Amino acid sequence: MDSQYNLLEVLDHINPAELDYQDWLNVGMALEYEGYGVGTWESWSRRDPGRYHAGECAKKWKGFSGTAHEPVTGGTIVQLAKEQGWTPPFDPGRGFGWDESISLNGIVLDKNWVEEMEIDTPDRDWDPVKDLVRYLETLFDSTENVGYVTRSFERDGKPMPTKGCWDRTAGQLIELLEHCNGDIGSVLGDYNPKVGAWIRFNPLDGKGCKNDNVTDFRYALVESDSMEIEKQNALIRELELPVACLVHSGKKSLHAIVHIDAGSYEEYRKRVDYLYDVCRKNGLDIDKQNRNPSRLSRMPGVMRDGQKQFLVDTNIGKESFTEWKDWIESISDDLPDPENLKDVWDHLPQLSPPLIDGVLRQGHKLLLAGPSKAGKSFALIELCIAIAEGKKWLSWDCAQGRVLYVNLELDRASCLHRFKDVYECMGLRPDHLTNIDIWNLRGKSRPMDKLAPMLIRRASKKNYIAVIIDPIYKVITGDENSADQMANFCNQFDLVCTDLDVAVIYCHHHSKGAQGGKKSMDRASGSGVFARDPDAMLDMIELELSESVLKQEENKAVCTVCRQYLDAHFKWEDELSQDDLCSSYQMMNYCENKLSPPQWEDLKAITEAAKTKARAITAWRIEGTLREFPKFPAVNLWFDYPCHRVDDVGILGDIQPEAERPAWQKNLKRKKTPQEAKKDRMKSLEEQYESLKSFSKEGIVTVKELAESMGTTEKTVRNRIKEHGGFWIDEGNVGKK
Repeated sequence: MDSQYNLLEVLDHINPAELDYQDWLNVGMALEYEGYGVGTWESWSRRDPGRYHAGECAKKWKGFSGTAHEPVTGGTIVQLAKEQGWTPPFDPGRGFGWDESISLNGIVLDKNWVEEMEIDTPDRDWDPVKDLVRYLETLFDSTENVGYVTRSFERDGKPMPTKGCWDRTAGQLIELLEHCNGDIGSVLGDYNPKVGAWIRFNPLDGKGCKNDNVTDFRYALVESDSMEIEKQNALIRELELPVACLVHSGKKSLHAIVHIDAGSYEEYRKRVDYLYDVCRKNGLDIDKQNRNPSRLSRMPGVMRDGQKQFLVDTNIGKESFTEWKDWIESISDDLPDPENLKDVWDHLPQLSPPLIDGVLRQGHKLLLAGPSKAGKSFALIELCIAIAEGKKWLSWDCAQGRVLYVNLELDRASCLHRFKDVYECMGLRPDHLTNIDIWNLRGKSRPMDKLAPMLIRRASKKNYIAVIIDPIYKVITGDENSADQMANFCNQFDLVCTDLDVAVIYCHHHSKGAQGGKKSMDRASGSGVFARDPDAMLDMIELELSESVLKQEENKAVCTVCRQYLDAHFKWEDELSQDDLCSSYQMMNYCENKLSPPQWEDLKAITEAAKTKARAITAWRIEGTLREFPKFPAVNLWFDYPCHRVDDVGILGDIQPEAERPAWQKNLKRKKTPQEAKKDRMKSLEEQYESLKSFSKEGIVTVKELAESMGTTEKTVRNRIKEHGGFWIDEGNVGKK
């Protein structure tokens, strides 16, 4: 339990009506972790009669214990109380005095070199319109809606802003301001010069001005009105805050609009908390009520009680939040201290429960690797369904829960039909379809470092237990064979795992050439990082089927079809022996005598289709490299489109992959026909074009890029485009007809 504060007293200072759903849930988890009963949470929640539902607390409470990898503690309750204005009786993180040495794990702002910095107030040549236009150009894209307020009202003798306007874009405002002859009021509306005007620093959706209307969590406000304005200026600059715009409020504070660049509201909150903590510990006593992304700030270019609200500077300090945070941590790491094993020996943390029994824990990463035509996407869809329904996947039991399938390769219709086909093939009732969400991104995907925050933002409140990304070649950033670049790429999966507390499952292709002689973890294409980064790796390799095995499958298929046909038309089971039932010759001979001529012709057509399908079946072996579980025996599978089934009989157990056989046993690969070779060339061209187009900001693909991507010459690319017939070339650019 938090020893600094009485959490029940702290809880009295939190109004549940001002919390969103996740914060309300966090309070419950913190109380459970600190040893309080559900009644405490229930009593406190009743203070929000508009959202309180009897029995909901008890229902949620049952699922709290042991579900979080990083438990929510009493510190969360303390933080929420502070955000609602509570001041603790003792705060060990107080601001330092101006004359003290101020340190933050290595950052020292000495009074001898942190000097007050004067601010030049603009004189008669001040151009208010120019200030405001520069502010808008710095913070917004031309198409983004801007929220601003020029009207105010009084509350308890204090001027307060109204909600204001949000229906115009930055581009529209800039164009009007540049032709307003210095009359800002004619564009934005007249304001009270005694009160001033306000503006929101994050773009809105044009439908309102609340946090839910913010379209990009780009900036946060740093403001302090409890110290001299020259000292504020000095600390903002010495801390190298990534300030986009620095505005004089016309009174006793500066408004620093600081880069945050978060991918979600949750990430925004974390980054703002970090920013405010660094400022506070370095003596910049900031107003903590300014955390909201929809917060108003002072608008430059207007008067306030005889003083100018003006733009002091733009683009000072570090260029981005990430660069600034890296700089802070380079001289002030916030890594945890080493812990002594004896201290935790008798109180070890709880392991995450299995997601795939014996293979993968919840919150961990899994890579499925294999060659083309292995049905990797079908296998991942099967896994989606198994998790959603709480059923077995191949040989392994799965935990039940919600799963997000990120489809990067198939068009939407094909993907949805594939899910239904696999459900039917697996023989499962679709009882829990609400557990599966599909994010269709074909032609719209981004590099993984850009996609990860977008994914986190969309999935943050969906309570997924797994996110499946299929396939990753569509989102790879950097050189696939570069260990450091691929390590950075794989770190994005860690980010998704940590921020969403989910397992991340993804697939990758094998390198070229025979794979049977390699270890399973060395078969994936590119850097060895791919195999060493995930907590579990499942590798698929094809098994070459002999003619005798194919004959067996053909025989079984014919027998099955005959029995199904007879079942539909006759009562016949007692007329054949068990041996006859397993012989396609005997079954067909019996059917020819039993059926009428039209029925016999019908059955022959069905059996021919079954034999063709049996000949198309492929065989695969899955081997695992696991970090959390002991190695399992290889699992042999049939891929009988559209799903895999385990070889329970053991037919595949003695088959060796081709590369592991003696040379005299290896199959000689059949040379492709000209038609097959052309089909492969055309498919390669289409795939490379779609991949390059998805990574291009303008959607433009050039002949040169295609040549480099395909490992051939520009002349060859031009010939293949001509051969394909479905593309055009214009001055080196390529497009689809």
